[in-house]
Amino acid sequence: MKKLFDELSQQVSKLTTQKYSTSFSLGILALSPAIRPAIYAIYGYVRLADEIVDSFHGYDKVQLLRRLRIQTDEALEEGISLNPILNAFQQTVSTYSIGRPLIDQFLRSMEMDLEPQHYDEGLYKEYILGSAEVVGLMCLHVFVHGDLQSYERLKPYAMSLGAAFQKVNFLRDLRDDHFELGRTYFPNVDIRNFDNAIKKEIERDIRKDFERALIGIRMLPPTSRFGVYLAYRYYISLFLKIEKTPADHILQSRIRIPNSRKLSLMMSSYVQYKIAAV
Repeated sequence: MKKLFDELSQQVSKLTTQKYSTSFSLGILALSPAIRPAIYAIYGYVRLADEIVDSFHGYDKVQLLRRLRIQTDEALEEGISLNPILNAFQQTVSTYSIGRPLIDQFLRSMEMDLEPQHYDEGLYKEYILGSAEVVGLMCLHVFVHGDLQSYERLKPYAMSLGAAFQKVNFLRDLRDDHFELGRTYFPNVDIRNFDNAIKKEIERDIRKDFERALIGIRMLPPTSRFGVYLAYRYYISLFLKIEKTPADHILQSRIRIPNSRKLSLMMSSYVQYKIAAV
């Protein structure tokens, strides 16, 4: 029975999420059980593409990503894939009416990571759109259970949240992205001249995204509101830690939130969520 394979596919996506991201795993646990498998499926698919461009050194990344695109198209057309992560993803795309343009835009950003890029303002916005904003929009389709009217109403806020998360990641990973992967995403930023003034300018932009995103979080259905709020709180905590870190230290070490602190955040977020009725 295909049902058994579908269940296995969902489990593989869940294990992938748990293996790669403690923070997102905690956030997903705070979602309604009914929508967790779909969010695991989206994260599993996104992680698969990320690993190709970020980690599979020594392999033909161009060919691997091209193959993923072809297999994605086949899975969506046929309604099945022998790759469990792709099988879970195609099922989620079909169930929640996730548009193909979102998937194509995501893969386009992954392709941008295959070669060194000089990121001007236009390419920077395009990359964030595909690597983060459309992922938030895929999740939004799940959160609103495919209701297109609610989706359109919440779309700009979901995009702001995705952008905020990605920009925080860029700051956190500034050193590794530049020295290990040869990437600097922030437009017109020379890593050799990265200082506190440049860092503060980037942080002002991120704070605007967070402020806008919180408006949308308050408008989400109860089945997803706390889970998204928890992810928001985690990233705000990481952002505040980065804000307090001098620019030269950002280039020396990767800022982290310990797992013990993540659990503490989860509990305090729940209290605040209940009190403030976020």
